[in-house]
Amino acid sequence: MSDKKKIAVLPGDGIGPEIVGEALKVLELIGKKSGFEFDTSSGLIGGAAIDETGGPFPEETKELVLSSDAVLLGAVGGPKWESLDYAIRPERGLLGLRATLGTFANLRPAKIYDVLADASTLKKEIIQGIDIMVVRELTGGIYFGQPKGVETLADGSKKGVNTLVYTTHEIERIAKVAFEVARKRDKRVCSVDKANVLECTELWREVVTEVHKDYADVELSHMYVDNAAMQLIRNPKQFDVVVTTNMFGDILSDAASMLTGSIGMLPSASIGGKVGIYEPIHGSAPDIAGQGKANPIATIMSVAMMFKYAFGMDEAYDTIDNAIVRVLEKDHRTPDIRQDGCKVVGCEEMGRLILDEIEA
Repeated sequence: MSDKKKIAVLPGDGIGPEIVGEALKVLELIGKKSGFEFDTSSGLIGGAAIDETGGPFPEETKELVLSSDAVLLGAVGGPKWESLDYAIRPERGLLGLRATLGTFANLRPAKIYDVLADASTLKKEIIQGIDIMVVRELTGGIYFGQPKGVETLADGSKKGVNTLVYTTHEIERIAKVAFEVARKRDKRVCSVDKANVLECTELWREVVTEVHKDYADVELSHMYVDNAAMQLIRNPKQFDVVVTTNMFGDILSDAASMLTGSIGMLPSASIGGKVGIYEPIHGSAPDIAGQGKANPIATIMSVAMMFKYAFGMDEAYDTIDNAIVRVLEKDHRTPDIRQDGCKVVGCEEMGRLILDEIEA
């Protein structure tokens, strides 16, 4: 690719700057090897933005992401800002970013590397070979529905309200993404809802079923969210693509991440809007920030997903993924995936090892 692309870099809080720093080194190296030109510009988001500007998603950052071809995000949040009003907490910056870019589809893969099968808390025979893609609706549902908030009642007590809302259009578009993703995999989609209790997700089931008529080559099943949570632990290999609501996807994808041994291993891509967002699914881990202990693999694989979904460079994705496999096969581990007999390395060293394998 000869045209230069612009990438907005939002390191965020906690370990965000550390893991993003290692991912950018991989981005630069792949760019040089492939002749891909890019221009990176940094912006503030989350707690870092609050400290500098008073808000979690400043106008400058909004302008930056809207003028970019892709966004690389670290993590937001931490105890420092938990006492703030909900309207200006770091996480509101993340929601604002997603809403601004219209990235309604969040792709969260949970794929285990064979050499890490023993790092999971589950039995090796249960989790070895899992390859699940959670397709989470990202800009609707209970996180965005109105009315919302906490109000004081006449007797002095309080009432908290959050509203679960989905329209036919919102469900149709996320269902189409799930079926399209499944067509490139094992052609199986499990739609997760709570249709026996929540009318909104009864509509979800109806619309997904209707959209499925255009994807007869893909198998569709439905599952209630409580059963899905149980089945992820009991028999995770039964799943190929899981499509679900914003909140259910938030919870289930974190559960799926632990099948792989560490939440530090899993990347994500938020697509469907003006510009895609590529970020690890883990948080800011303030307890280890600045100590060099963070696992950069999820962020590096998020860069790989950027190459694949933003720029159509599947080869670059495979190059990065294969480099990570080779590093792990040589028994190098960050603290979160430490195993007996393996060498424990820090964030920067893990990044360097992956760069060396890409060079090789």
